[in-house]
Amino acid sequence: MTALQIVAAIITLAITAVGIALAVPAVQGFVRTFRLGRPEDRGDRKGRRTATLVREIFGHTRMSRLPIVAMAHWVTMISFIVLSLAVLTSYFQVWDPTFALPIIGHFVLYEWIVEFLGWTGLVGICWLIWNRRDKHPARSAGEDGRRSRFFGSTFWQAYFVEIVILVEIICVLALRGLEYAIGKHEGEGSASGLHYPLTAWYGGWLHNLDVDTVKALIVVISTIKIVTAMTWLIVLARNITMGVAWHRFLAFFNIFFKRHADGRTSLGALQPMQVDGEPVTMESLEDMDEDTTFGVGNVEEFTWKGLLDFSTCTECGRCQSQCPAWNTDKPLSPKLLMMTLRDHAQARAPYLQAAEAAKGTGPATPDNPIMEIPLIGSTGYDVDSPLTAYNPLGDAGAIVDEDVLWSCTTCGACVEQCPVDIEHVDHIVDMRRYQTLIESAFPSELGGLFKNLEGKQNPWGMAARARLDWAKGLPFDVKVFGQDVEKLDEVDYLFWVGCAGAYEDRAKKTTRAVAELLDTAGVSFAVLGDGEACTGDPARRAGNEMLFQALASQNVETLNEAGATKIVVTCAHCFNTLKNEYPQLGGDYEVLHHTQLLNKLVRDKRLVPVARPEDAEITSSAASTGKSVTYHDPCYLGRHNGVYAPPRELIGALPGVEYREMERSKEKSFCCGAGGARMWMEEKLGSRINLNRTQEAVATGADRIAIGCPFCRVMMTDGLTAEQSDGNAREEVEVVDVANMLLAAVNRGKENTLVE
Repeated sequence: MTALQIVAAIITLAITAVGIALAVPAVQGFVRTFRLGRPEDRGDRKGRRTATLVREIFGHTRMSRLPIVAMAHWVTMISFIVLSLAVLTSYFQVWDPTFALPIIGHFVLYEWIVEFLGWTGLVGICWLIWNRRDKHPARSAGEDGRRSRFFGSTFWQAYFVEIVILVEIICVLALRGLEYAIGKHEGEGSASGLHYPLTAWYGGWLHNLDVDTVKALIVVISTIKIVTAMTWLIVLARNITMGVAWHRFLAFFNIFFKRHADGRTSLGALQPMQVDGEPVTMESLEDMDEDTTFGVGNVEEFTWKGLLDFSTCTECGRCQSQCPAWNTDKPLSPKLLMMTLRDHAQARAPYLQAAEAAKGTGPATPDNPIMEIPLIGSTGYDVDSPLTAYNPLGDAGAIVDEDVLWSCTTCGACVEQCPVDIEHVDHIVDMRRYQTLIESAFPSELGGLFKNLEGKQNPWGMAARARLDWAKGLPFDVKVFGQDVEKLDEVDYLFWVGCAGAYEDRAKKTTRAVAELLDTAGVSFAVLGDGEACTGDPARRAGNEMLFQALASQNVETLNEAGATKIVVTCAHCFNTLKNEYPQLGGDYEVLHHTQLLNKLVRDKRLVPVARPEDAEITSSAASTGKSVTYHDPCYLGRHNGVYAPPRELIGALPGVEYREMERSKEKSFCCGAGGARMWMEEKLGSRINLNRTQEAVATGADRIAIGCPFCRVMMTDGLTAEQSDGNAREEVEVVDVANMLLAAVNRGKENTLVE
């Protein structure tokens, strides 16, 4: 060995020993931290989970929301995995510059893959570095840069990781050229364009160097490669909150243990509130101690999957860029929330672990200020400085500001966008549960909501006898279960009217329209009348799980006794709760949104929409007479349940109507602002979410803004009224439900038939 090789060997072995010595306890620390979390079973259907993992990782299905980023990240990720073998090769090349891996070292297919990934990885990582610089908050619109999805991300960590990858790839490509050169010197048959398809062109130049120089260069570059890799490992080990790097390992586990083994996004049903790993029900509540804690009041009260979620966050900001709260200048950033919970969990973990080890021999918890700081409270949040809402080390009154928690609309945009399957909404609601059930610390407006739900079983506090007022004046009788039908198998569907559909004047129009359309199509249905209660959606999303349990249990009992099997609903929130959450309480039904059923009836020619005559006047009583229509996706119909096509197909079936899509639509649709019980909370911070969405709808120039949810109708109508008052929208623009539009078109057909 030369003196250079001896020095290189000492350096590489020493830094490798340091890297391993630091990495092992870091990994062990992660495991110990995750074990602090509450139990949760995520180990079912391992084969299906493995298939989901392979599909998401190598298919980049979650990354595809940003196609160019996805392509660059894919080649970079695969390069990182495959070219890891090049690091192994470098260890041997320090000792023997002519070394090649046995069997695959000169295998043509392997060499082609290495060179392809080397060059594409180089392009990919350069593009990712440029993209991060281009999207830097300092270059973002707005004075504070919050419109950048990288706002609040830890830039030095991201650049460090990207530069390490860049250096590693450059070293691999340089070594390939040098390996070609030394092969030529040694007279190896593999030193040809067949084995070095993309590096032989400069390997030939390097061949002009003498063999000792080539060998020395291989030793030097191999050393650089190993030192760079081990420096990366050491920095990772010393920074366990470095999500942008640790996600390369943790993402595999987070995706494998996602809620649904088949890969569905973790939306729809909320996870039930749990105590000791078991769901809380009205029955189990009776057996619990008075000091039982509900929800999450300290970071270790999240499940182990929640703690894994926080550590896996890669700080990419996709969730933040789609969040309606963040985009209307409120303190909630799903990304910053995950980062804060991650940092706080790691800061608190050593004291919790020490307390666990000291059980029976010392104080329950070590004396440290961070153990006394509340998770949710006032942080001295300043609207001009959004980061003041997050204090992971407790340098303010609380870790997370209460306004962060209550700004969430539970729209699910964050969960849908996250490439590593973090379940933000479940974690936010878990913290709301603690605030509501244990601390009674919730927005004052929710007090009235809870009182109305408890006393009158609807959010408006209206009398149950008024639930059928919407049906007055209809040209046919609406069948009521218990009066006109004894069992629901006597009709095709139970029509779940919902609280909004029964009490809210604008929503009543939709209820009547659906009833008329079903009658026209010959579809028999019945309603529960005053036997119907609120599904409990707003209570559950406001954190009042016990109130939800009471309402839902009552409804499930009623539905099961009535023999309900098929239910049609007009409210996206009722749809989601009945379809996805009632099975948690023993209520399994086939639930259809009215746009799904009406679309089927149109396809089956049981409803036939007719075009508006060209010379007919456009009036508010004939909603579908608008020449152009845009559609707003309700979050709980679209993102939470994947129902995108039926409403659009219905609009497309209306003759003479031009459809205009908003820029933010389908998976990327912007929330109306009513979800997560926000319908009953005043919007005091930032700008109004419904105005933001309405402005986008108005910008399409459409005559009608179509919706498929009564909550959306209220919010979009209020937004449109405000825009019209300010002169920013035409007076003839209206917000209408798709059912109202269809009814107007179908009724024209009836009128034509009567004339004939």
